[in-house]
Amino acid sequence: MTAIAELLAVDEGRRDIAWLRRALQTAVELEHSTLPLYASAMLSLEVQNYVTYNAIRSVLMEEMVHMAIAANMLAAIGGAPRIAGLDPRYPRHGLPGDAEPDLELVLAPLSIRQLESFMRLESPQFLLGEQYRGEHYPTIGRFYQAIRAAIKAGAEQVRNAFTPGGPASQVGDDIGFTTFIPAPGADPVKMLCAGIDEILQQGEGTGWSLETDAMYQHEESHYAKFAELRYGRRYSGPPPGSVVTSGNVDRCFAGPVIDWPVVVNTLAVPSDGYAAVLAADPAGADAAKELAVFDAAYTEILADLDQVWNGPAATQWPTFGQAVSGMSALRVTSCFTFMRRQIPPAVVSRLPELYRAEFDLLASHTDLSRPVFYGPRFALTGPGNDIAHP
Repeated sequence: MTAIAELLAVDEGRRDIAWLRRALQTAVELEHSTLPLYASAMLSLEVQNYVTYNAIRSVLMEEMVHMAIAANMLAAIGGAPRIAGLDPRYPRHGLPGDAEPDLELVLAPLSIRQLESFMRLESPQFLLGEQYRGEHYPTIGRFYQAIRAAIKAGAEQVRNAFTPGGPASQVGDDIGFTTFIPAPGADPVKMLCAGIDEILQQGEGTGWSLETDAMYQHEESHYAKFAELRYGRRYSGPPPGSVVTSGNVDRCFAGPVIDWPVVVNTLAVPSDGYAAVLAADPAGADAAKELAVFDAAYTEILADLDQVWNGPAATQWPTFGQAVSGMSALRVTSCFTFMRRQIPPAVVSRLPELYRAEFDLLASHTDLSRPVFYGPRFALTGPGNDIAHP
C-alpha cells in the first residue's frame, strides 16, 4: 500500500492517472480496514439490539459500499482492485496508509472508548482539532478531497482512461453499488467526483452538517450514528442559531434516549491473535479450532470479492453470492462458538505477564474484573499469515 502522506507529498501537477490508480487502491484498503473494527463492535452485542446493532450494521454496510465504489472507480480508469489478502493487522496506530496516525486502533467490544475512536475516524474536517488540520496530517477526508481534486485537474487523462474492457469488472449496478460505465452524454469526471462525494457525505456529512443531503435522504452521517451511541441520544440537530463545533457537538444529540446494550466482554485482540492466551488455556486447542473456522470464512470472503472484480464475468454473480453467504455465516461462526467460550480467570490474571508491551491497551478496552471471552480476530489464513493458527 502507498502511504497517504506519500501520495499527498506528490506535487498536485504530477498527480496523473498512475497516481490516481495508486490512490484508489489505497482507498480500497482504507475502506476495508474499517470493516473488522466496526464488525468486532457489532458482533460483541449479546443480542441484535434494535437501535445499536442496526446503527453499527448500517455503517458497516455503507463502508462495504464505499469499498465497492473505490474498486469500481479504479476499474473504470484501467486499474485492477486487489482485495484478496488485505490485512490491516490490528492493533495498530492509524489505518492502512497511515491515516489518523496518532490513533491507537484495536479489535475490541463496543465501548465508549471504541465509539470515540470511530467518531475520530469519521469526523468531518470542521470538528477536528487544530493539530489534525495541517497538510502534514493525513486524514481520510483530506485524502478523498485530494483524489477528487486530481480527477478534476487531470480531466483529459481521466476521460482518455475511462473506457470499457479494462482488466477489472464494474460490480453492482443492479444491487445498489455505484458504477462508472461510459454512456453517451455522461462526463466521466463528473461521475467519478460524484462517487467521491457519496463516500464523503455518508462518512462525514455535508458541509457543516452531520447529515447527508437530499440525494441520500438527509440520513445521519457515520459520525452522527456513532455519536448517537456515544451520547446515548438520537441526533436532533444543532440548537437554533448555533454553529456546531467540537466543543458543543454533544448538544446536537438531545433526542430520545438510546439505552446501552448488553455487550459480550471480549478480550481486545493482541498482535499475536491470542496465541499466548490459547497456549495457556487448557481448552485452548478447541478455542483455536473455532477461531480458525471464522478466520477461514473471512479469508474466503476476501478471495471471493477479489474474484468478483477480477475473475471471469460468467462467474461474477455466483461468486458474489458466495461472499454474501460468507458474511452472514460470520455471525454464526463467532457469536455461537468462541464468543461464548470464557477465558479462564487464571489465564486472565496472567495477561500482564503474557503481554507486557500490550497489557495496558488490552485492559483499556476490556473489563478484566468481569468474565472475559474470546473475540473475532479477523486473521487471514494461508501461507504468510502466521497468527491465524497459533
